[in-house]
Amino acid sequence: MPWIAFDRATTAMSAVAAAPPAVFRVKSNERGEWITMASSVPVDEVVVVRTPEEFLAMPEDYREIAVRGMIVNTEGELSGADDYIQVFLPLAPNAEERQVCAERAVEEYDHYKIGKRILADIGVDTGYMEQQRLADRDLFTGHEFHTCTTWAERGIFSYIGEETAMVMISEFAQSSYKPWAEAVRTIILDEKVHIAHGARVCRNLARTEEGREELQQGLDRLWPGFNRIFGSSRSERSKLAVRFGLRQTTNGEARDIWRAKVTPRIENLGLKVPE
Repeated sequence: MPWIAFDRATTAMSAVAAAPPAVFRVKSNERGEWITMASSVPVDEVVVVRTPEEFLAMPEDYREIAVRGMIVNTEGELSGADDYIQVFLPLAPNAEERQVCAERAVEEYDHYKIGKRILADIGVDTGYMEQQRLADRDLFTGHEFHTCTTWAERGIFSYIGEETAMVMISEFAQSSYKPWAEAVRTIILDEKVHIAHGARVCRNLARTEEGREELQQGLDRLWPGFNRIFGSSRSERSKLAVRFGLRQTTNGEARDIWRAKVTPRIENLGLKVPE
């Protein structure tokens, strides 16, 4: 089957008693041509998938969208762990902060293993990720994070950037694929601690004008990467994920939720939200 990418154009969902499948335009990489594909799930059907066996019996479009989302998140958890060890720990100003970075890395590796287990249950092997260098992983957009050079950027990464993960993981916790939903609920508790650590780092730095300047520079550099994490606002793939109950919001809606959460944090630090 050709890989498909969802185009912004869709046909309207027909409001008839029979509730026909939703129709989307998709692109085949083999010929580069746009074709029309109907979702396999009628628009009035609530999707609930309770086990790996039920997952494997689901239509291919549901499985493709679900697996893609889980793989991207799982890679992001592994890269996040490597960021804490390879990037942030060397920047830590003292032994206490080094220890905190090491602890956060352990938690991120645990999160990766959760995703690895859930994917293995449906026949998807993520072991190849463990053999890749940090810079070689390209599913979870955000290579700016791998090149942080200041402790201020480390604080911004967690206080502002890890809220992107919180927004998405909170949606996954309501996923129609119940093994995934149940598994990620444990991740949410850890992510709250990660964000709180970033808040402490940022607030300590924001006490001085020099610290606020460093924070603003870090925010300005990392901001585009934070925004890219959500993907294109035009993505039909995200709409289909909502249709299948795999997500609660589209890419653009999720980005808006994140901005609403982090804007007051940025302003309270005495910083400006980047354009």
